[in-house]
Amino acid sequence: MENREYESLSDLQRLMKECRICLDEGFEIYPPAIFSGVMVAEFMTIGQAPGITEQEADRPFNAGSGTRLFGWLERAGIEENWFRSTQYMTSVTKCYPGRQTSGSGDRVPTRKEQELCRPYLDQEIIFVDPQVIIPIGRLAINLFFPKGLKLQEIIGTQKTIDGRWIIPLPHSSGASRWHQLSENRKLIEKAIFLIKEHRERIFPN
Repeated sequence: MENREYESLSDLQRLMKECRICLDEGFEIYPPAIFSGVMVAEFMTIGQAPGITEQEADRPFNAGSGTRLFGWLERAGIEENWFRSTQYMTSVTKCYPGRQTSGSGDRVPTRKEQELCRPYLDQEIIFVDPQVIIPIGRLAINLFFPKGLKLQEIIGTQKTIDGRWIIPLPHSSGASRWHQLSENRKLIEKAIFLIKEHRERIFPN
């Protein structure tokens, strides 16, 4: 991605929608970029990459993974329509990466694709300026936590980076077994409690 100054988040978003860098690099992705939210928000979710239903609907976490994610957030006192209309949702890579060659599930974006998209995400964080970032799934979590740690060591914890609270959640896809295990559900409940504490602090009424 070329180095340039962005005048605003809307300027950045326009360039993300127009971006074809990964295609030019030979990756079989399906633009345009998927994201949603307002110019400035207190909460930001960062997923792995859009799925096919997200690409078709042009909104993040549209299908089953969204139902599960917002089920978790609802227990933290966060209602889906409110969150989608007042907060910000994005992902590590912005475009649908397509299916795995085996046909079983969506392809995980390569390290190179993540690197190509990273400047966009960094700029989104700067413009949106969230107090709380919720990385969802391993790719997003790895941006903020050491890669050698297991999810069991990360989910249910929080840390601050540049004055922002980072509270990770596991991937909410139905294909993931991690969140289905009873011992891991307890860790998810701890994460939900932390998110709830910040929601009550930021939005006390």
